[in-house]
Amino acid sequence: MKRFPEYFTFWHIAGHYGLRVFAFLVLLFLMLPILVIMPLSFNAEPFFTFTEGMLALDAEAYSIRWYQEILDDQKWLLAIRNSFVVGFAAATIATVLGTVAAVGLSSPWMPYKRIITALLLSPMIVPLIIIAAGMFFFYTQFNLVGTYGGLIIAHAALGVPFVIITVTATLSGFDRSLFVAGLSLGASPVKVFWDVVIPLIRPGVISGGLFAFVTSFDEVVLVLFLAAPNNAPFRARCFPGCANRSIQPSLRLRPCLSCSRRRCCSHWKRCADVPQR
Repeated sequence: MKRFPEYFTFWHIAGHYGLRVFAFLVLLFLMLPILVIMPLSFNAEPFFTFTEGMLALDAEAYSIRWYQEILDDQKWLLAIRNSFVVGFAAATIATVLGTVAAVGLSSPWMPYKRIITALLLSPMIVPLIIIAAGMFFFYTQFNLVGTYGGLIIAHAALGVPFVIITVTATLSGFDRSLFVAGLSLGASPVKVFWDVVIPLIRPGVISGGLFAFVTSFDEVVLVLFLAAPNNAPFRARCFPGCANRSIQPSLRLRPCLSCSRRRCCSHWKRCADVPQR
């Protein structure tokens, strides 16, 4: 039995347990759709619904055939590997850049703080289809479409706002006198930041990195515009239409921005390879 302070009344204790029950119900509400969908992955039939056999708890209605197909298909294994490679790289970049940006934005001497904050948080506000289309046309100028580097940069840009928000929330309770005290003892600003600030804001940094990784792992809109079949993440393979033809329609028709006639380059050919009329 949890011991409460002596000054706790009945309403204090009831509020304590009531808050726990409410938090559990909210978590259950958020997890319930996943808990309902999970049994469907063991369906022996190729239908995304509960069959009569599944509802009757018939053993023959359940199977692990879909998991076996993923493990036997090299394309699925490559997509899973790409998701983790791109996700970890993008999360690392987003964590570093987001932490530095949050530290700068939390400074009271930061000029144009609101404008810079709005700019850095814009990937969370602007629709993803607009971001993906803009990145696609921008990437064509540097031949980054269909490359691992392009995907990592794009996913890192989406993860930076989450890191900024979590680290900024952690810095709101940070005592800046500790930073000044470290400087007064002769340490350099970099050493004070690494040895004093980082340990105190580590929970926010780790949370932001996890959010950035999950955002990258679950992202599909940018993938449809920027990925190639050989570096498409796991989420792109979940769309049979894209997996059977090409990962994105942009591979079949890509506008060449450097060409004055705005011709279209197909199959990743340069303007010089496009026959002139």
